[in-house]
Amino acid sequence: MICPGYACECNPLSAHSGPPACAKTGNAGLPVRALRTGKIQLVGGICLNKKLNEKISESLSCVLPVTCIVLLLCITITPMPLDPLMLFLAGAAFLIVGMGFFTLGADMAMMPIGERVGAKLTSSGRLPLIALACFIIGAVITMAEPDLKVLANQTPAVPDAVLMVSVAVGVGIFLALAFLRSLFGWSLSRILLVCYGVLFLLTAFVPGDFLAVAFDSGGVTTGPITVPFIMALGVGLTSVGRTREGGSSSFGLVALCSVGPILSVMLLGMAYSSSSGSYTPFTIPEIANSQDLWLAFQRQFPEYALEVFSALFPILLFFLIFQVFFLRLRRRQVVKILVGMLYSFIGLTLFLTGVNVGFMPAGNYLGMQLASLPYRWIMVPVGMVIGYYIVKAEPAVQVLNKQVEEITGGTIPAKTMMLGLSVGMAISLGLSIFRVLTGLPLLYLLAPGYALALGLSFVVPPIFTSIAFDSGGVASGPMTATFLLPLAMGTCSGVGGNVVVDAFGVVAMVAMTPLITIQLLGVYYKYKSRGAGEDERPAEDPVVLNDDDIITF
Repeated sequence: MICPGYACECNPLSAHSGPPACAKTGNAGLPVRALRTGKIQLVGGICLNKKLNEKISESLSCVLPVTCIVLLLCITITPMPLDPLMLFLAGAAFLIVGMGFFTLGADMAMMPIGERVGAKLTSSGRLPLIALACFIIGAVITMAEPDLKVLANQTPAVPDAVLMVSVAVGVGIFLALAFLRSLFGWSLSRILLVCYGVLFLLTAFVPGDFLAVAFDSGGVTTGPITVPFIMALGVGLTSVGRTREGGSSSFGLVALCSVGPILSVMLLGMAYSSSSGSYTPFTIPEIANSQDLWLAFQRQFPEYALEVFSALFPILLFFLIFQVFFLRLRRRQVVKILVGMLYSFIGLTLFLTGVNVGFMPAGNYLGMQLASLPYRWIMVPVGMVIGYYIVKAEPAVQVLNKQVEEITGGTIPAKTMMLGLSVGMAISLGLSIFRVLTGLPLLYLLAPGYALALGLSFVVPPIFTSIAFDSGGVASGPMTATFLLPLAMGTCSGVGGNVVVDAFGVVAMVAMTPLITIQLLGVYYKYKSRGAGEDERPAEDPVVLNDDDIITF
């Protein structure tokens, strides 16, 4: 049999060597694994994991609204040729399956690795060693982040290797700083106030063409590989910390890691003092039949598979080193993590292929068509609706929302987090489109926005500040870089603006607005607690995958 070991329904712990009928129920014995977890069933000789079906269903509910909005626009005010439309629909299918595999893989591998490595580092008690390990982990993982390559290609004034190393060093330094903050209980609000104060002071010395790309880099480099691992690492690192901020100590690492890339690109802009990048119009491949459609994705699939492999390999290497010398987990736990890494590889490869090949041309074309309408103002409400729904398709958002709900014991539900992020994304994209249409300088929006966010950090509970600044980096992921940014580029081209100066900055806006909306939730929570007493909801039991939750064929 493919799933060895049977048990009767009345006593799942008593295994049989075969499938005899149960003495009490008369039913045939079922696989021990299926009865113990309640998640795996035997269908046609194949063990299927219901958790994967649930994840794909969740991703379908996230991607479907955006797909319907684009289709509605295509049949009403912005007719789209069949070539980009077919690419978009096929890309949506890639997204749905890929996002399901990736979120399951993150649950099974990325999160457990980060938590165990973090806890082991902290338990060593050697502060210099821990800080050095955090620096190395942050730098290596950032170098492997696929979105960083996109940023490097957009800044031809700086050699790609120089920019990538500089950004990686920045992330590594600030990850070590984030750990020290969690360990010693330093105020995140004060650290962020100093960091962003320095950044905005530097804007006076940085060439204008570098500003948008610099602020965009803070969101781009905290992508689907970096965020789940760093968030889990924070949980493990702070498990024995001395902070007084409670659950908030588990968050804040992504917030500080987002500062490093901004600072690095600003310093490079001062050093090179040249244009930050150039804009190359999108080319849409001709699709004559279904074979051409498949070939469009097949050509790019190996490239993104190699990128994802290079991104996941450092994490796998870290785990194997810690497993051999420190962790020494059971064989079944190791197998589960390895299978989870495989799921993450499959899922992220499909996801990146779908968004880059299918969503990017569609976003650019929609932007150009909407900007060419006589009533181009309609782009602002349309962008807000797209932004409201598209954040749900960011893979790292699902990881953040689940971890927030688990660590806070259900006090901050995942639905509430998603609502705050969706509202923030809608506002950010509406303001970004307005800025592209009017040519409003980026700093006119970023400066008051960050001032409000930093001001709120001193009046809301610390955990809301930590979660809010983490959510800014999480929300600005691959969907923003491959659909919303091309949408802004197409809009800018349609109105005859400067793409490098006006279109770039969308990621920065997406990373800023959740800082405000999530902290406003904190204001509401604080007001509600004062009026009705402290919320004492019992912690909800987190959904934890057992060691046996592996798809076995």
